[in-house]
Amino acid sequence: MIPPGTKQSMNKTKIGLKGPLETPIAAGHPSMNLLLRNTFDLFANVRPCVSIEGYDTPYTDVNLVTIRENTEGEYSGIEHTIVDGVVQSIKLITEEASQRIAEYAFEYAKNNQRSSVTAVHKANIMRMSDGLFLRKCREAAEKHKDVKFTEMYLDTVCLNMVRDPTQFDVLLMPNLYGDILSDLCAGLIGGLGVTPSGNIGANGVAIFESVHGTAPDIAGKDLANPTALLLSAIMMLRHMGLHGHAQKIQTACFNTIQDKKVLTKDLGGSSKCSEFTEAICQRVQDMD
Repeated sequence: MIPPGTKQSMNKTKIGLKGPLETPIAAGHPSMNLLLRNTFDLFANVRPCVSIEGYDTPYTDVNLVTIRENTEGEYSGIEHTIVDGVVQSIKLITEEASQRIAEYAFEYAKNNQRSSVTAVHKANIMRMSDGLFLRKCREAAEKHKDVKFTEMYLDTVCLNMVRDPTQFDVLLMPNLYGDILSDLCAGLIGGLGVTPSGNIGANGVAIFESVHGTAPDIAGKDLANPTALLLSAIMMLRHMGLHGHAQKIQTACFNTIQDKKVLTKDLGGSSKCSEFTEAICQRVQDMD
């Protein structure tokens, strides 16, 4: 269960920042991440994937955003055993949720100077479920003709993404596709350790988070890379309208990575988490 104090804080401030939570595989308690999304109606998962100068990856000019419907699809939790050895899992797609996420994606594109939205789907196979989702995307596109709209099969997007990610801007998709494709996009810029994430809900509620694993093997060793959580906090500040503070911290973080002198192991260095964090904090202080 979500602690009562957490609920009270979220209901008051409408803002949350969280680290990764572990979900047992095929046993134990259900996903706490899903519980948070359902409790606070966090219908849109937003992940900017932008190349970081100085952090060498096969791609140097990635600049895209994945927007994922966050409340239904295959993750609706509707599963049951039909007979022994046969399990049915139901994919739930509704008109309301599809319309809401499509409208959000086009508004996001306009508010963040993005020029195009690509709806990602498999409506050629799942004609009713993905067909409904795609129809709502098309309707939203008709209302936002100042934003270029394209639609593409999920497998085609994956193929083209690894060929040339610069052809994509905002990617809009149902839940499961977004879960997979957003991680693929994170891999283009160096992994989940440098990728921020935000979950946007109704009535202004939002939770920002790092979406990498809990890494229990390095717990307490001062080795973790805090970049994803820090960049998620920067997303949170921008959501709150604190753009100056966000830009200052982002500049300090990116300059520290570009300098290459104080980096955690997964960023190519040998520094501890606390040393990397202190280097960023010092840069922020130097700007004052």
